[in-house]
Amino acid sequence: MASRPSRTDFRVDLGFRLGTGALAALVCLIVVGIGVVLTRESWLSIEKFGLGFWRGTTWDPVSGEFGALPFIWGTLYSSVIALLIATPVALGIAIFLSELSPHALKQPLTFLTELLAAIPSIVYGIWGVFVLVPVVRRLQVLTPDFLKKFPLFTGPPLGVGMLAAGLVLAVMVVPFIASVAREILKAVPVNQREAAYALGATRWEAIRMALYYARTGIIGAVMLGLGRALGETIAVTMVIGNNPQVSWSLFAPQYTMAAVIANEFTEAANKLYLDALVEIGLVLFTITIVINGLSRLLIWSVSERAPARKVLKPEPALAA
Repeated sequence: MASRPSRTDFRVDLGFRLGTGALAALVCLIVVGIGVVLTRESWLSIEKFGLGFWRGTTWDPVSGEFGALPFIWGTLYSSVIALLIATPVALGIAIFLSELSPHALKQPLTFLTELLAAIPSIVYGIWGVFVLVPVVRRLQVLTPDFLKKFPLFTGPPLGVGMLAAGLVLAVMVVPFIASVAREILKAVPVNQREAAYALGATRWEAIRMALYYARTGIIGAVMLGLGRALGETIAVTMVIGNNPQVSWSLFAPQYTMAAVIANEFTEAANKLYLDALVEIGLVLFTITIVINGLSRLLIWSVSERAPARKVLKPEPALAA
């Protein structure tokens, strides 16, 4: 017979629960603390501009007029461009490494993919300045004239701008999405693939089935990449042009929230200017929380829509 737990075992178990609970509560306290500090340090700007700060388009430290809309637009626009470019590339890498790669190439390619995540952002910024900016400038020069009539392709051929920032971000988020998606695909049970092959499925059909089973995790990987793109600072600052304007153009110089804080925080000459920059940080903090909440809701909705497995019940025997 199993012995009853002693009082010492009970105390150890209780202490373990309290310790891990305290660590979990610490995360919540840190998030709340960050929000409180950002709100307190930006209170002068909040009092003066209110919600108009979110939709204001003027950023003029000399006259004391501050609006965050150009920076909100630039942050979201560049992140969306990055995800549109990075997601199919990252999924292709993940599928190849988990399903198609020869054994001799799997480990080197996995190492190189993960190595991209370890490269400092300043290195990406330098690479973007010397490689991506000339490529984007050349691409803009070669853009047909009829396309230049559309707002998406207007602007001077500077090279620095939204497209260069989106490309840099795409390269930076690819390893995060690819690594997580690869682990998710590896977690799909092998018997699912074997059952598909046994029923005559092709390689593509078996991979598509694995993608279907792993869709919740893949969405989570994409949202992880989005979070990485929203907060990137130095690399984007070096290639986006840093012009506070709202524009649909891929070639126009624009600005992001992280970039304006990095560029102007040490130059804030008065209290209102400093509080406005801190409020930009508060806006970025709020948008990040909202987007992560929406991503969790999306993952939950996808999981809830997954069809339940049907249990086959034997037919009742017919009466003789």
